[in-house]
Amino acid sequence: MTGVAGRVALVTGAGRGIGRVAAQLLASRGARVMCVARTEAELATAGLDYTVADLGTAEGCEHAVSETVDRLGAVEILVCNHGMGSAHERVVWEQDPPLWAQTLRVNLDGPFFLSRLVLKTMVERRFGRLVYTSSTAGEVAEHASSAYNSSKHGLLGLMRSVARDAGSFDVTANAVLPGWVRTEMAERSAQAEAAQRGITADAVWAERAALYPPGRVVTPEEVAEAIAFLASEESSGISGQAITVALGGVE
Repeated sequence: MTGVAGRVALVTGAGRGIGRVAAQLLASRGARVMCVARTEAELATAGLDYTVADLGTAEGCEHAVSETVDRLGAVEILVCNHGMGSAHERVVWEQDPPLWAQTLRVNLDGPFFLSRLVLKTMVERRFGRLVYTSSTAGEVAEHASSAYNSSKHGLLGLMRSVARDAGSFDVTANAVLPGWVRTEMAERSAQAEAAQRGITADAVWAERAALYPPGRVVTPEEVAEAIAFLASEESSGISGQAITVALGGVE
């Protein structure tokens, strides 16, 4: 067996954007994929097995894993891609504490619960691939995004902890750090920034594209390819790494 063929993959945030593209790519390469998100209408059009869950709670994470195990088998690939953006955040001294708590709960607690739930079996079977979608903001903080920045930095700490704890059992853990990708979540942040600055969202996107040498933003397909490789058997020599997918840029 090579690549991801025959492997059971649980992909979160799979209703749209990077998660949806990654789930479909893994399925096209022979993985048996369970898609998870909060919105059934989006999941239902992906053409793959799915279950609805709130991954900001321990109960939602338990539901996602148990549904996958019951319907497809033990999870061999975990792609933690779900998350909240920073569109409604403020500078630290004006930050809304409930928003901070919610962002950390979804972006960091959820991946911890999911990782904890799947790792025991991966360790017993001596195979596993965990891939976390962080962000370039996981290394270079964005303005007025303390909750998002902290959660994405924390996700790298979780990933490296998994790599360290489970590495002797042939389980790998890595993260992808996308730059700007024109997803619905990023579109909301563009709209919020545009309203604040009195410009158009297209002007915001033009500024974002100018951050990268090719003069464009990253595509979901480019991030999904990196995820699919890190989920494959061929990536066995890579663990504990944060892979930037940002066209040579740093933001």
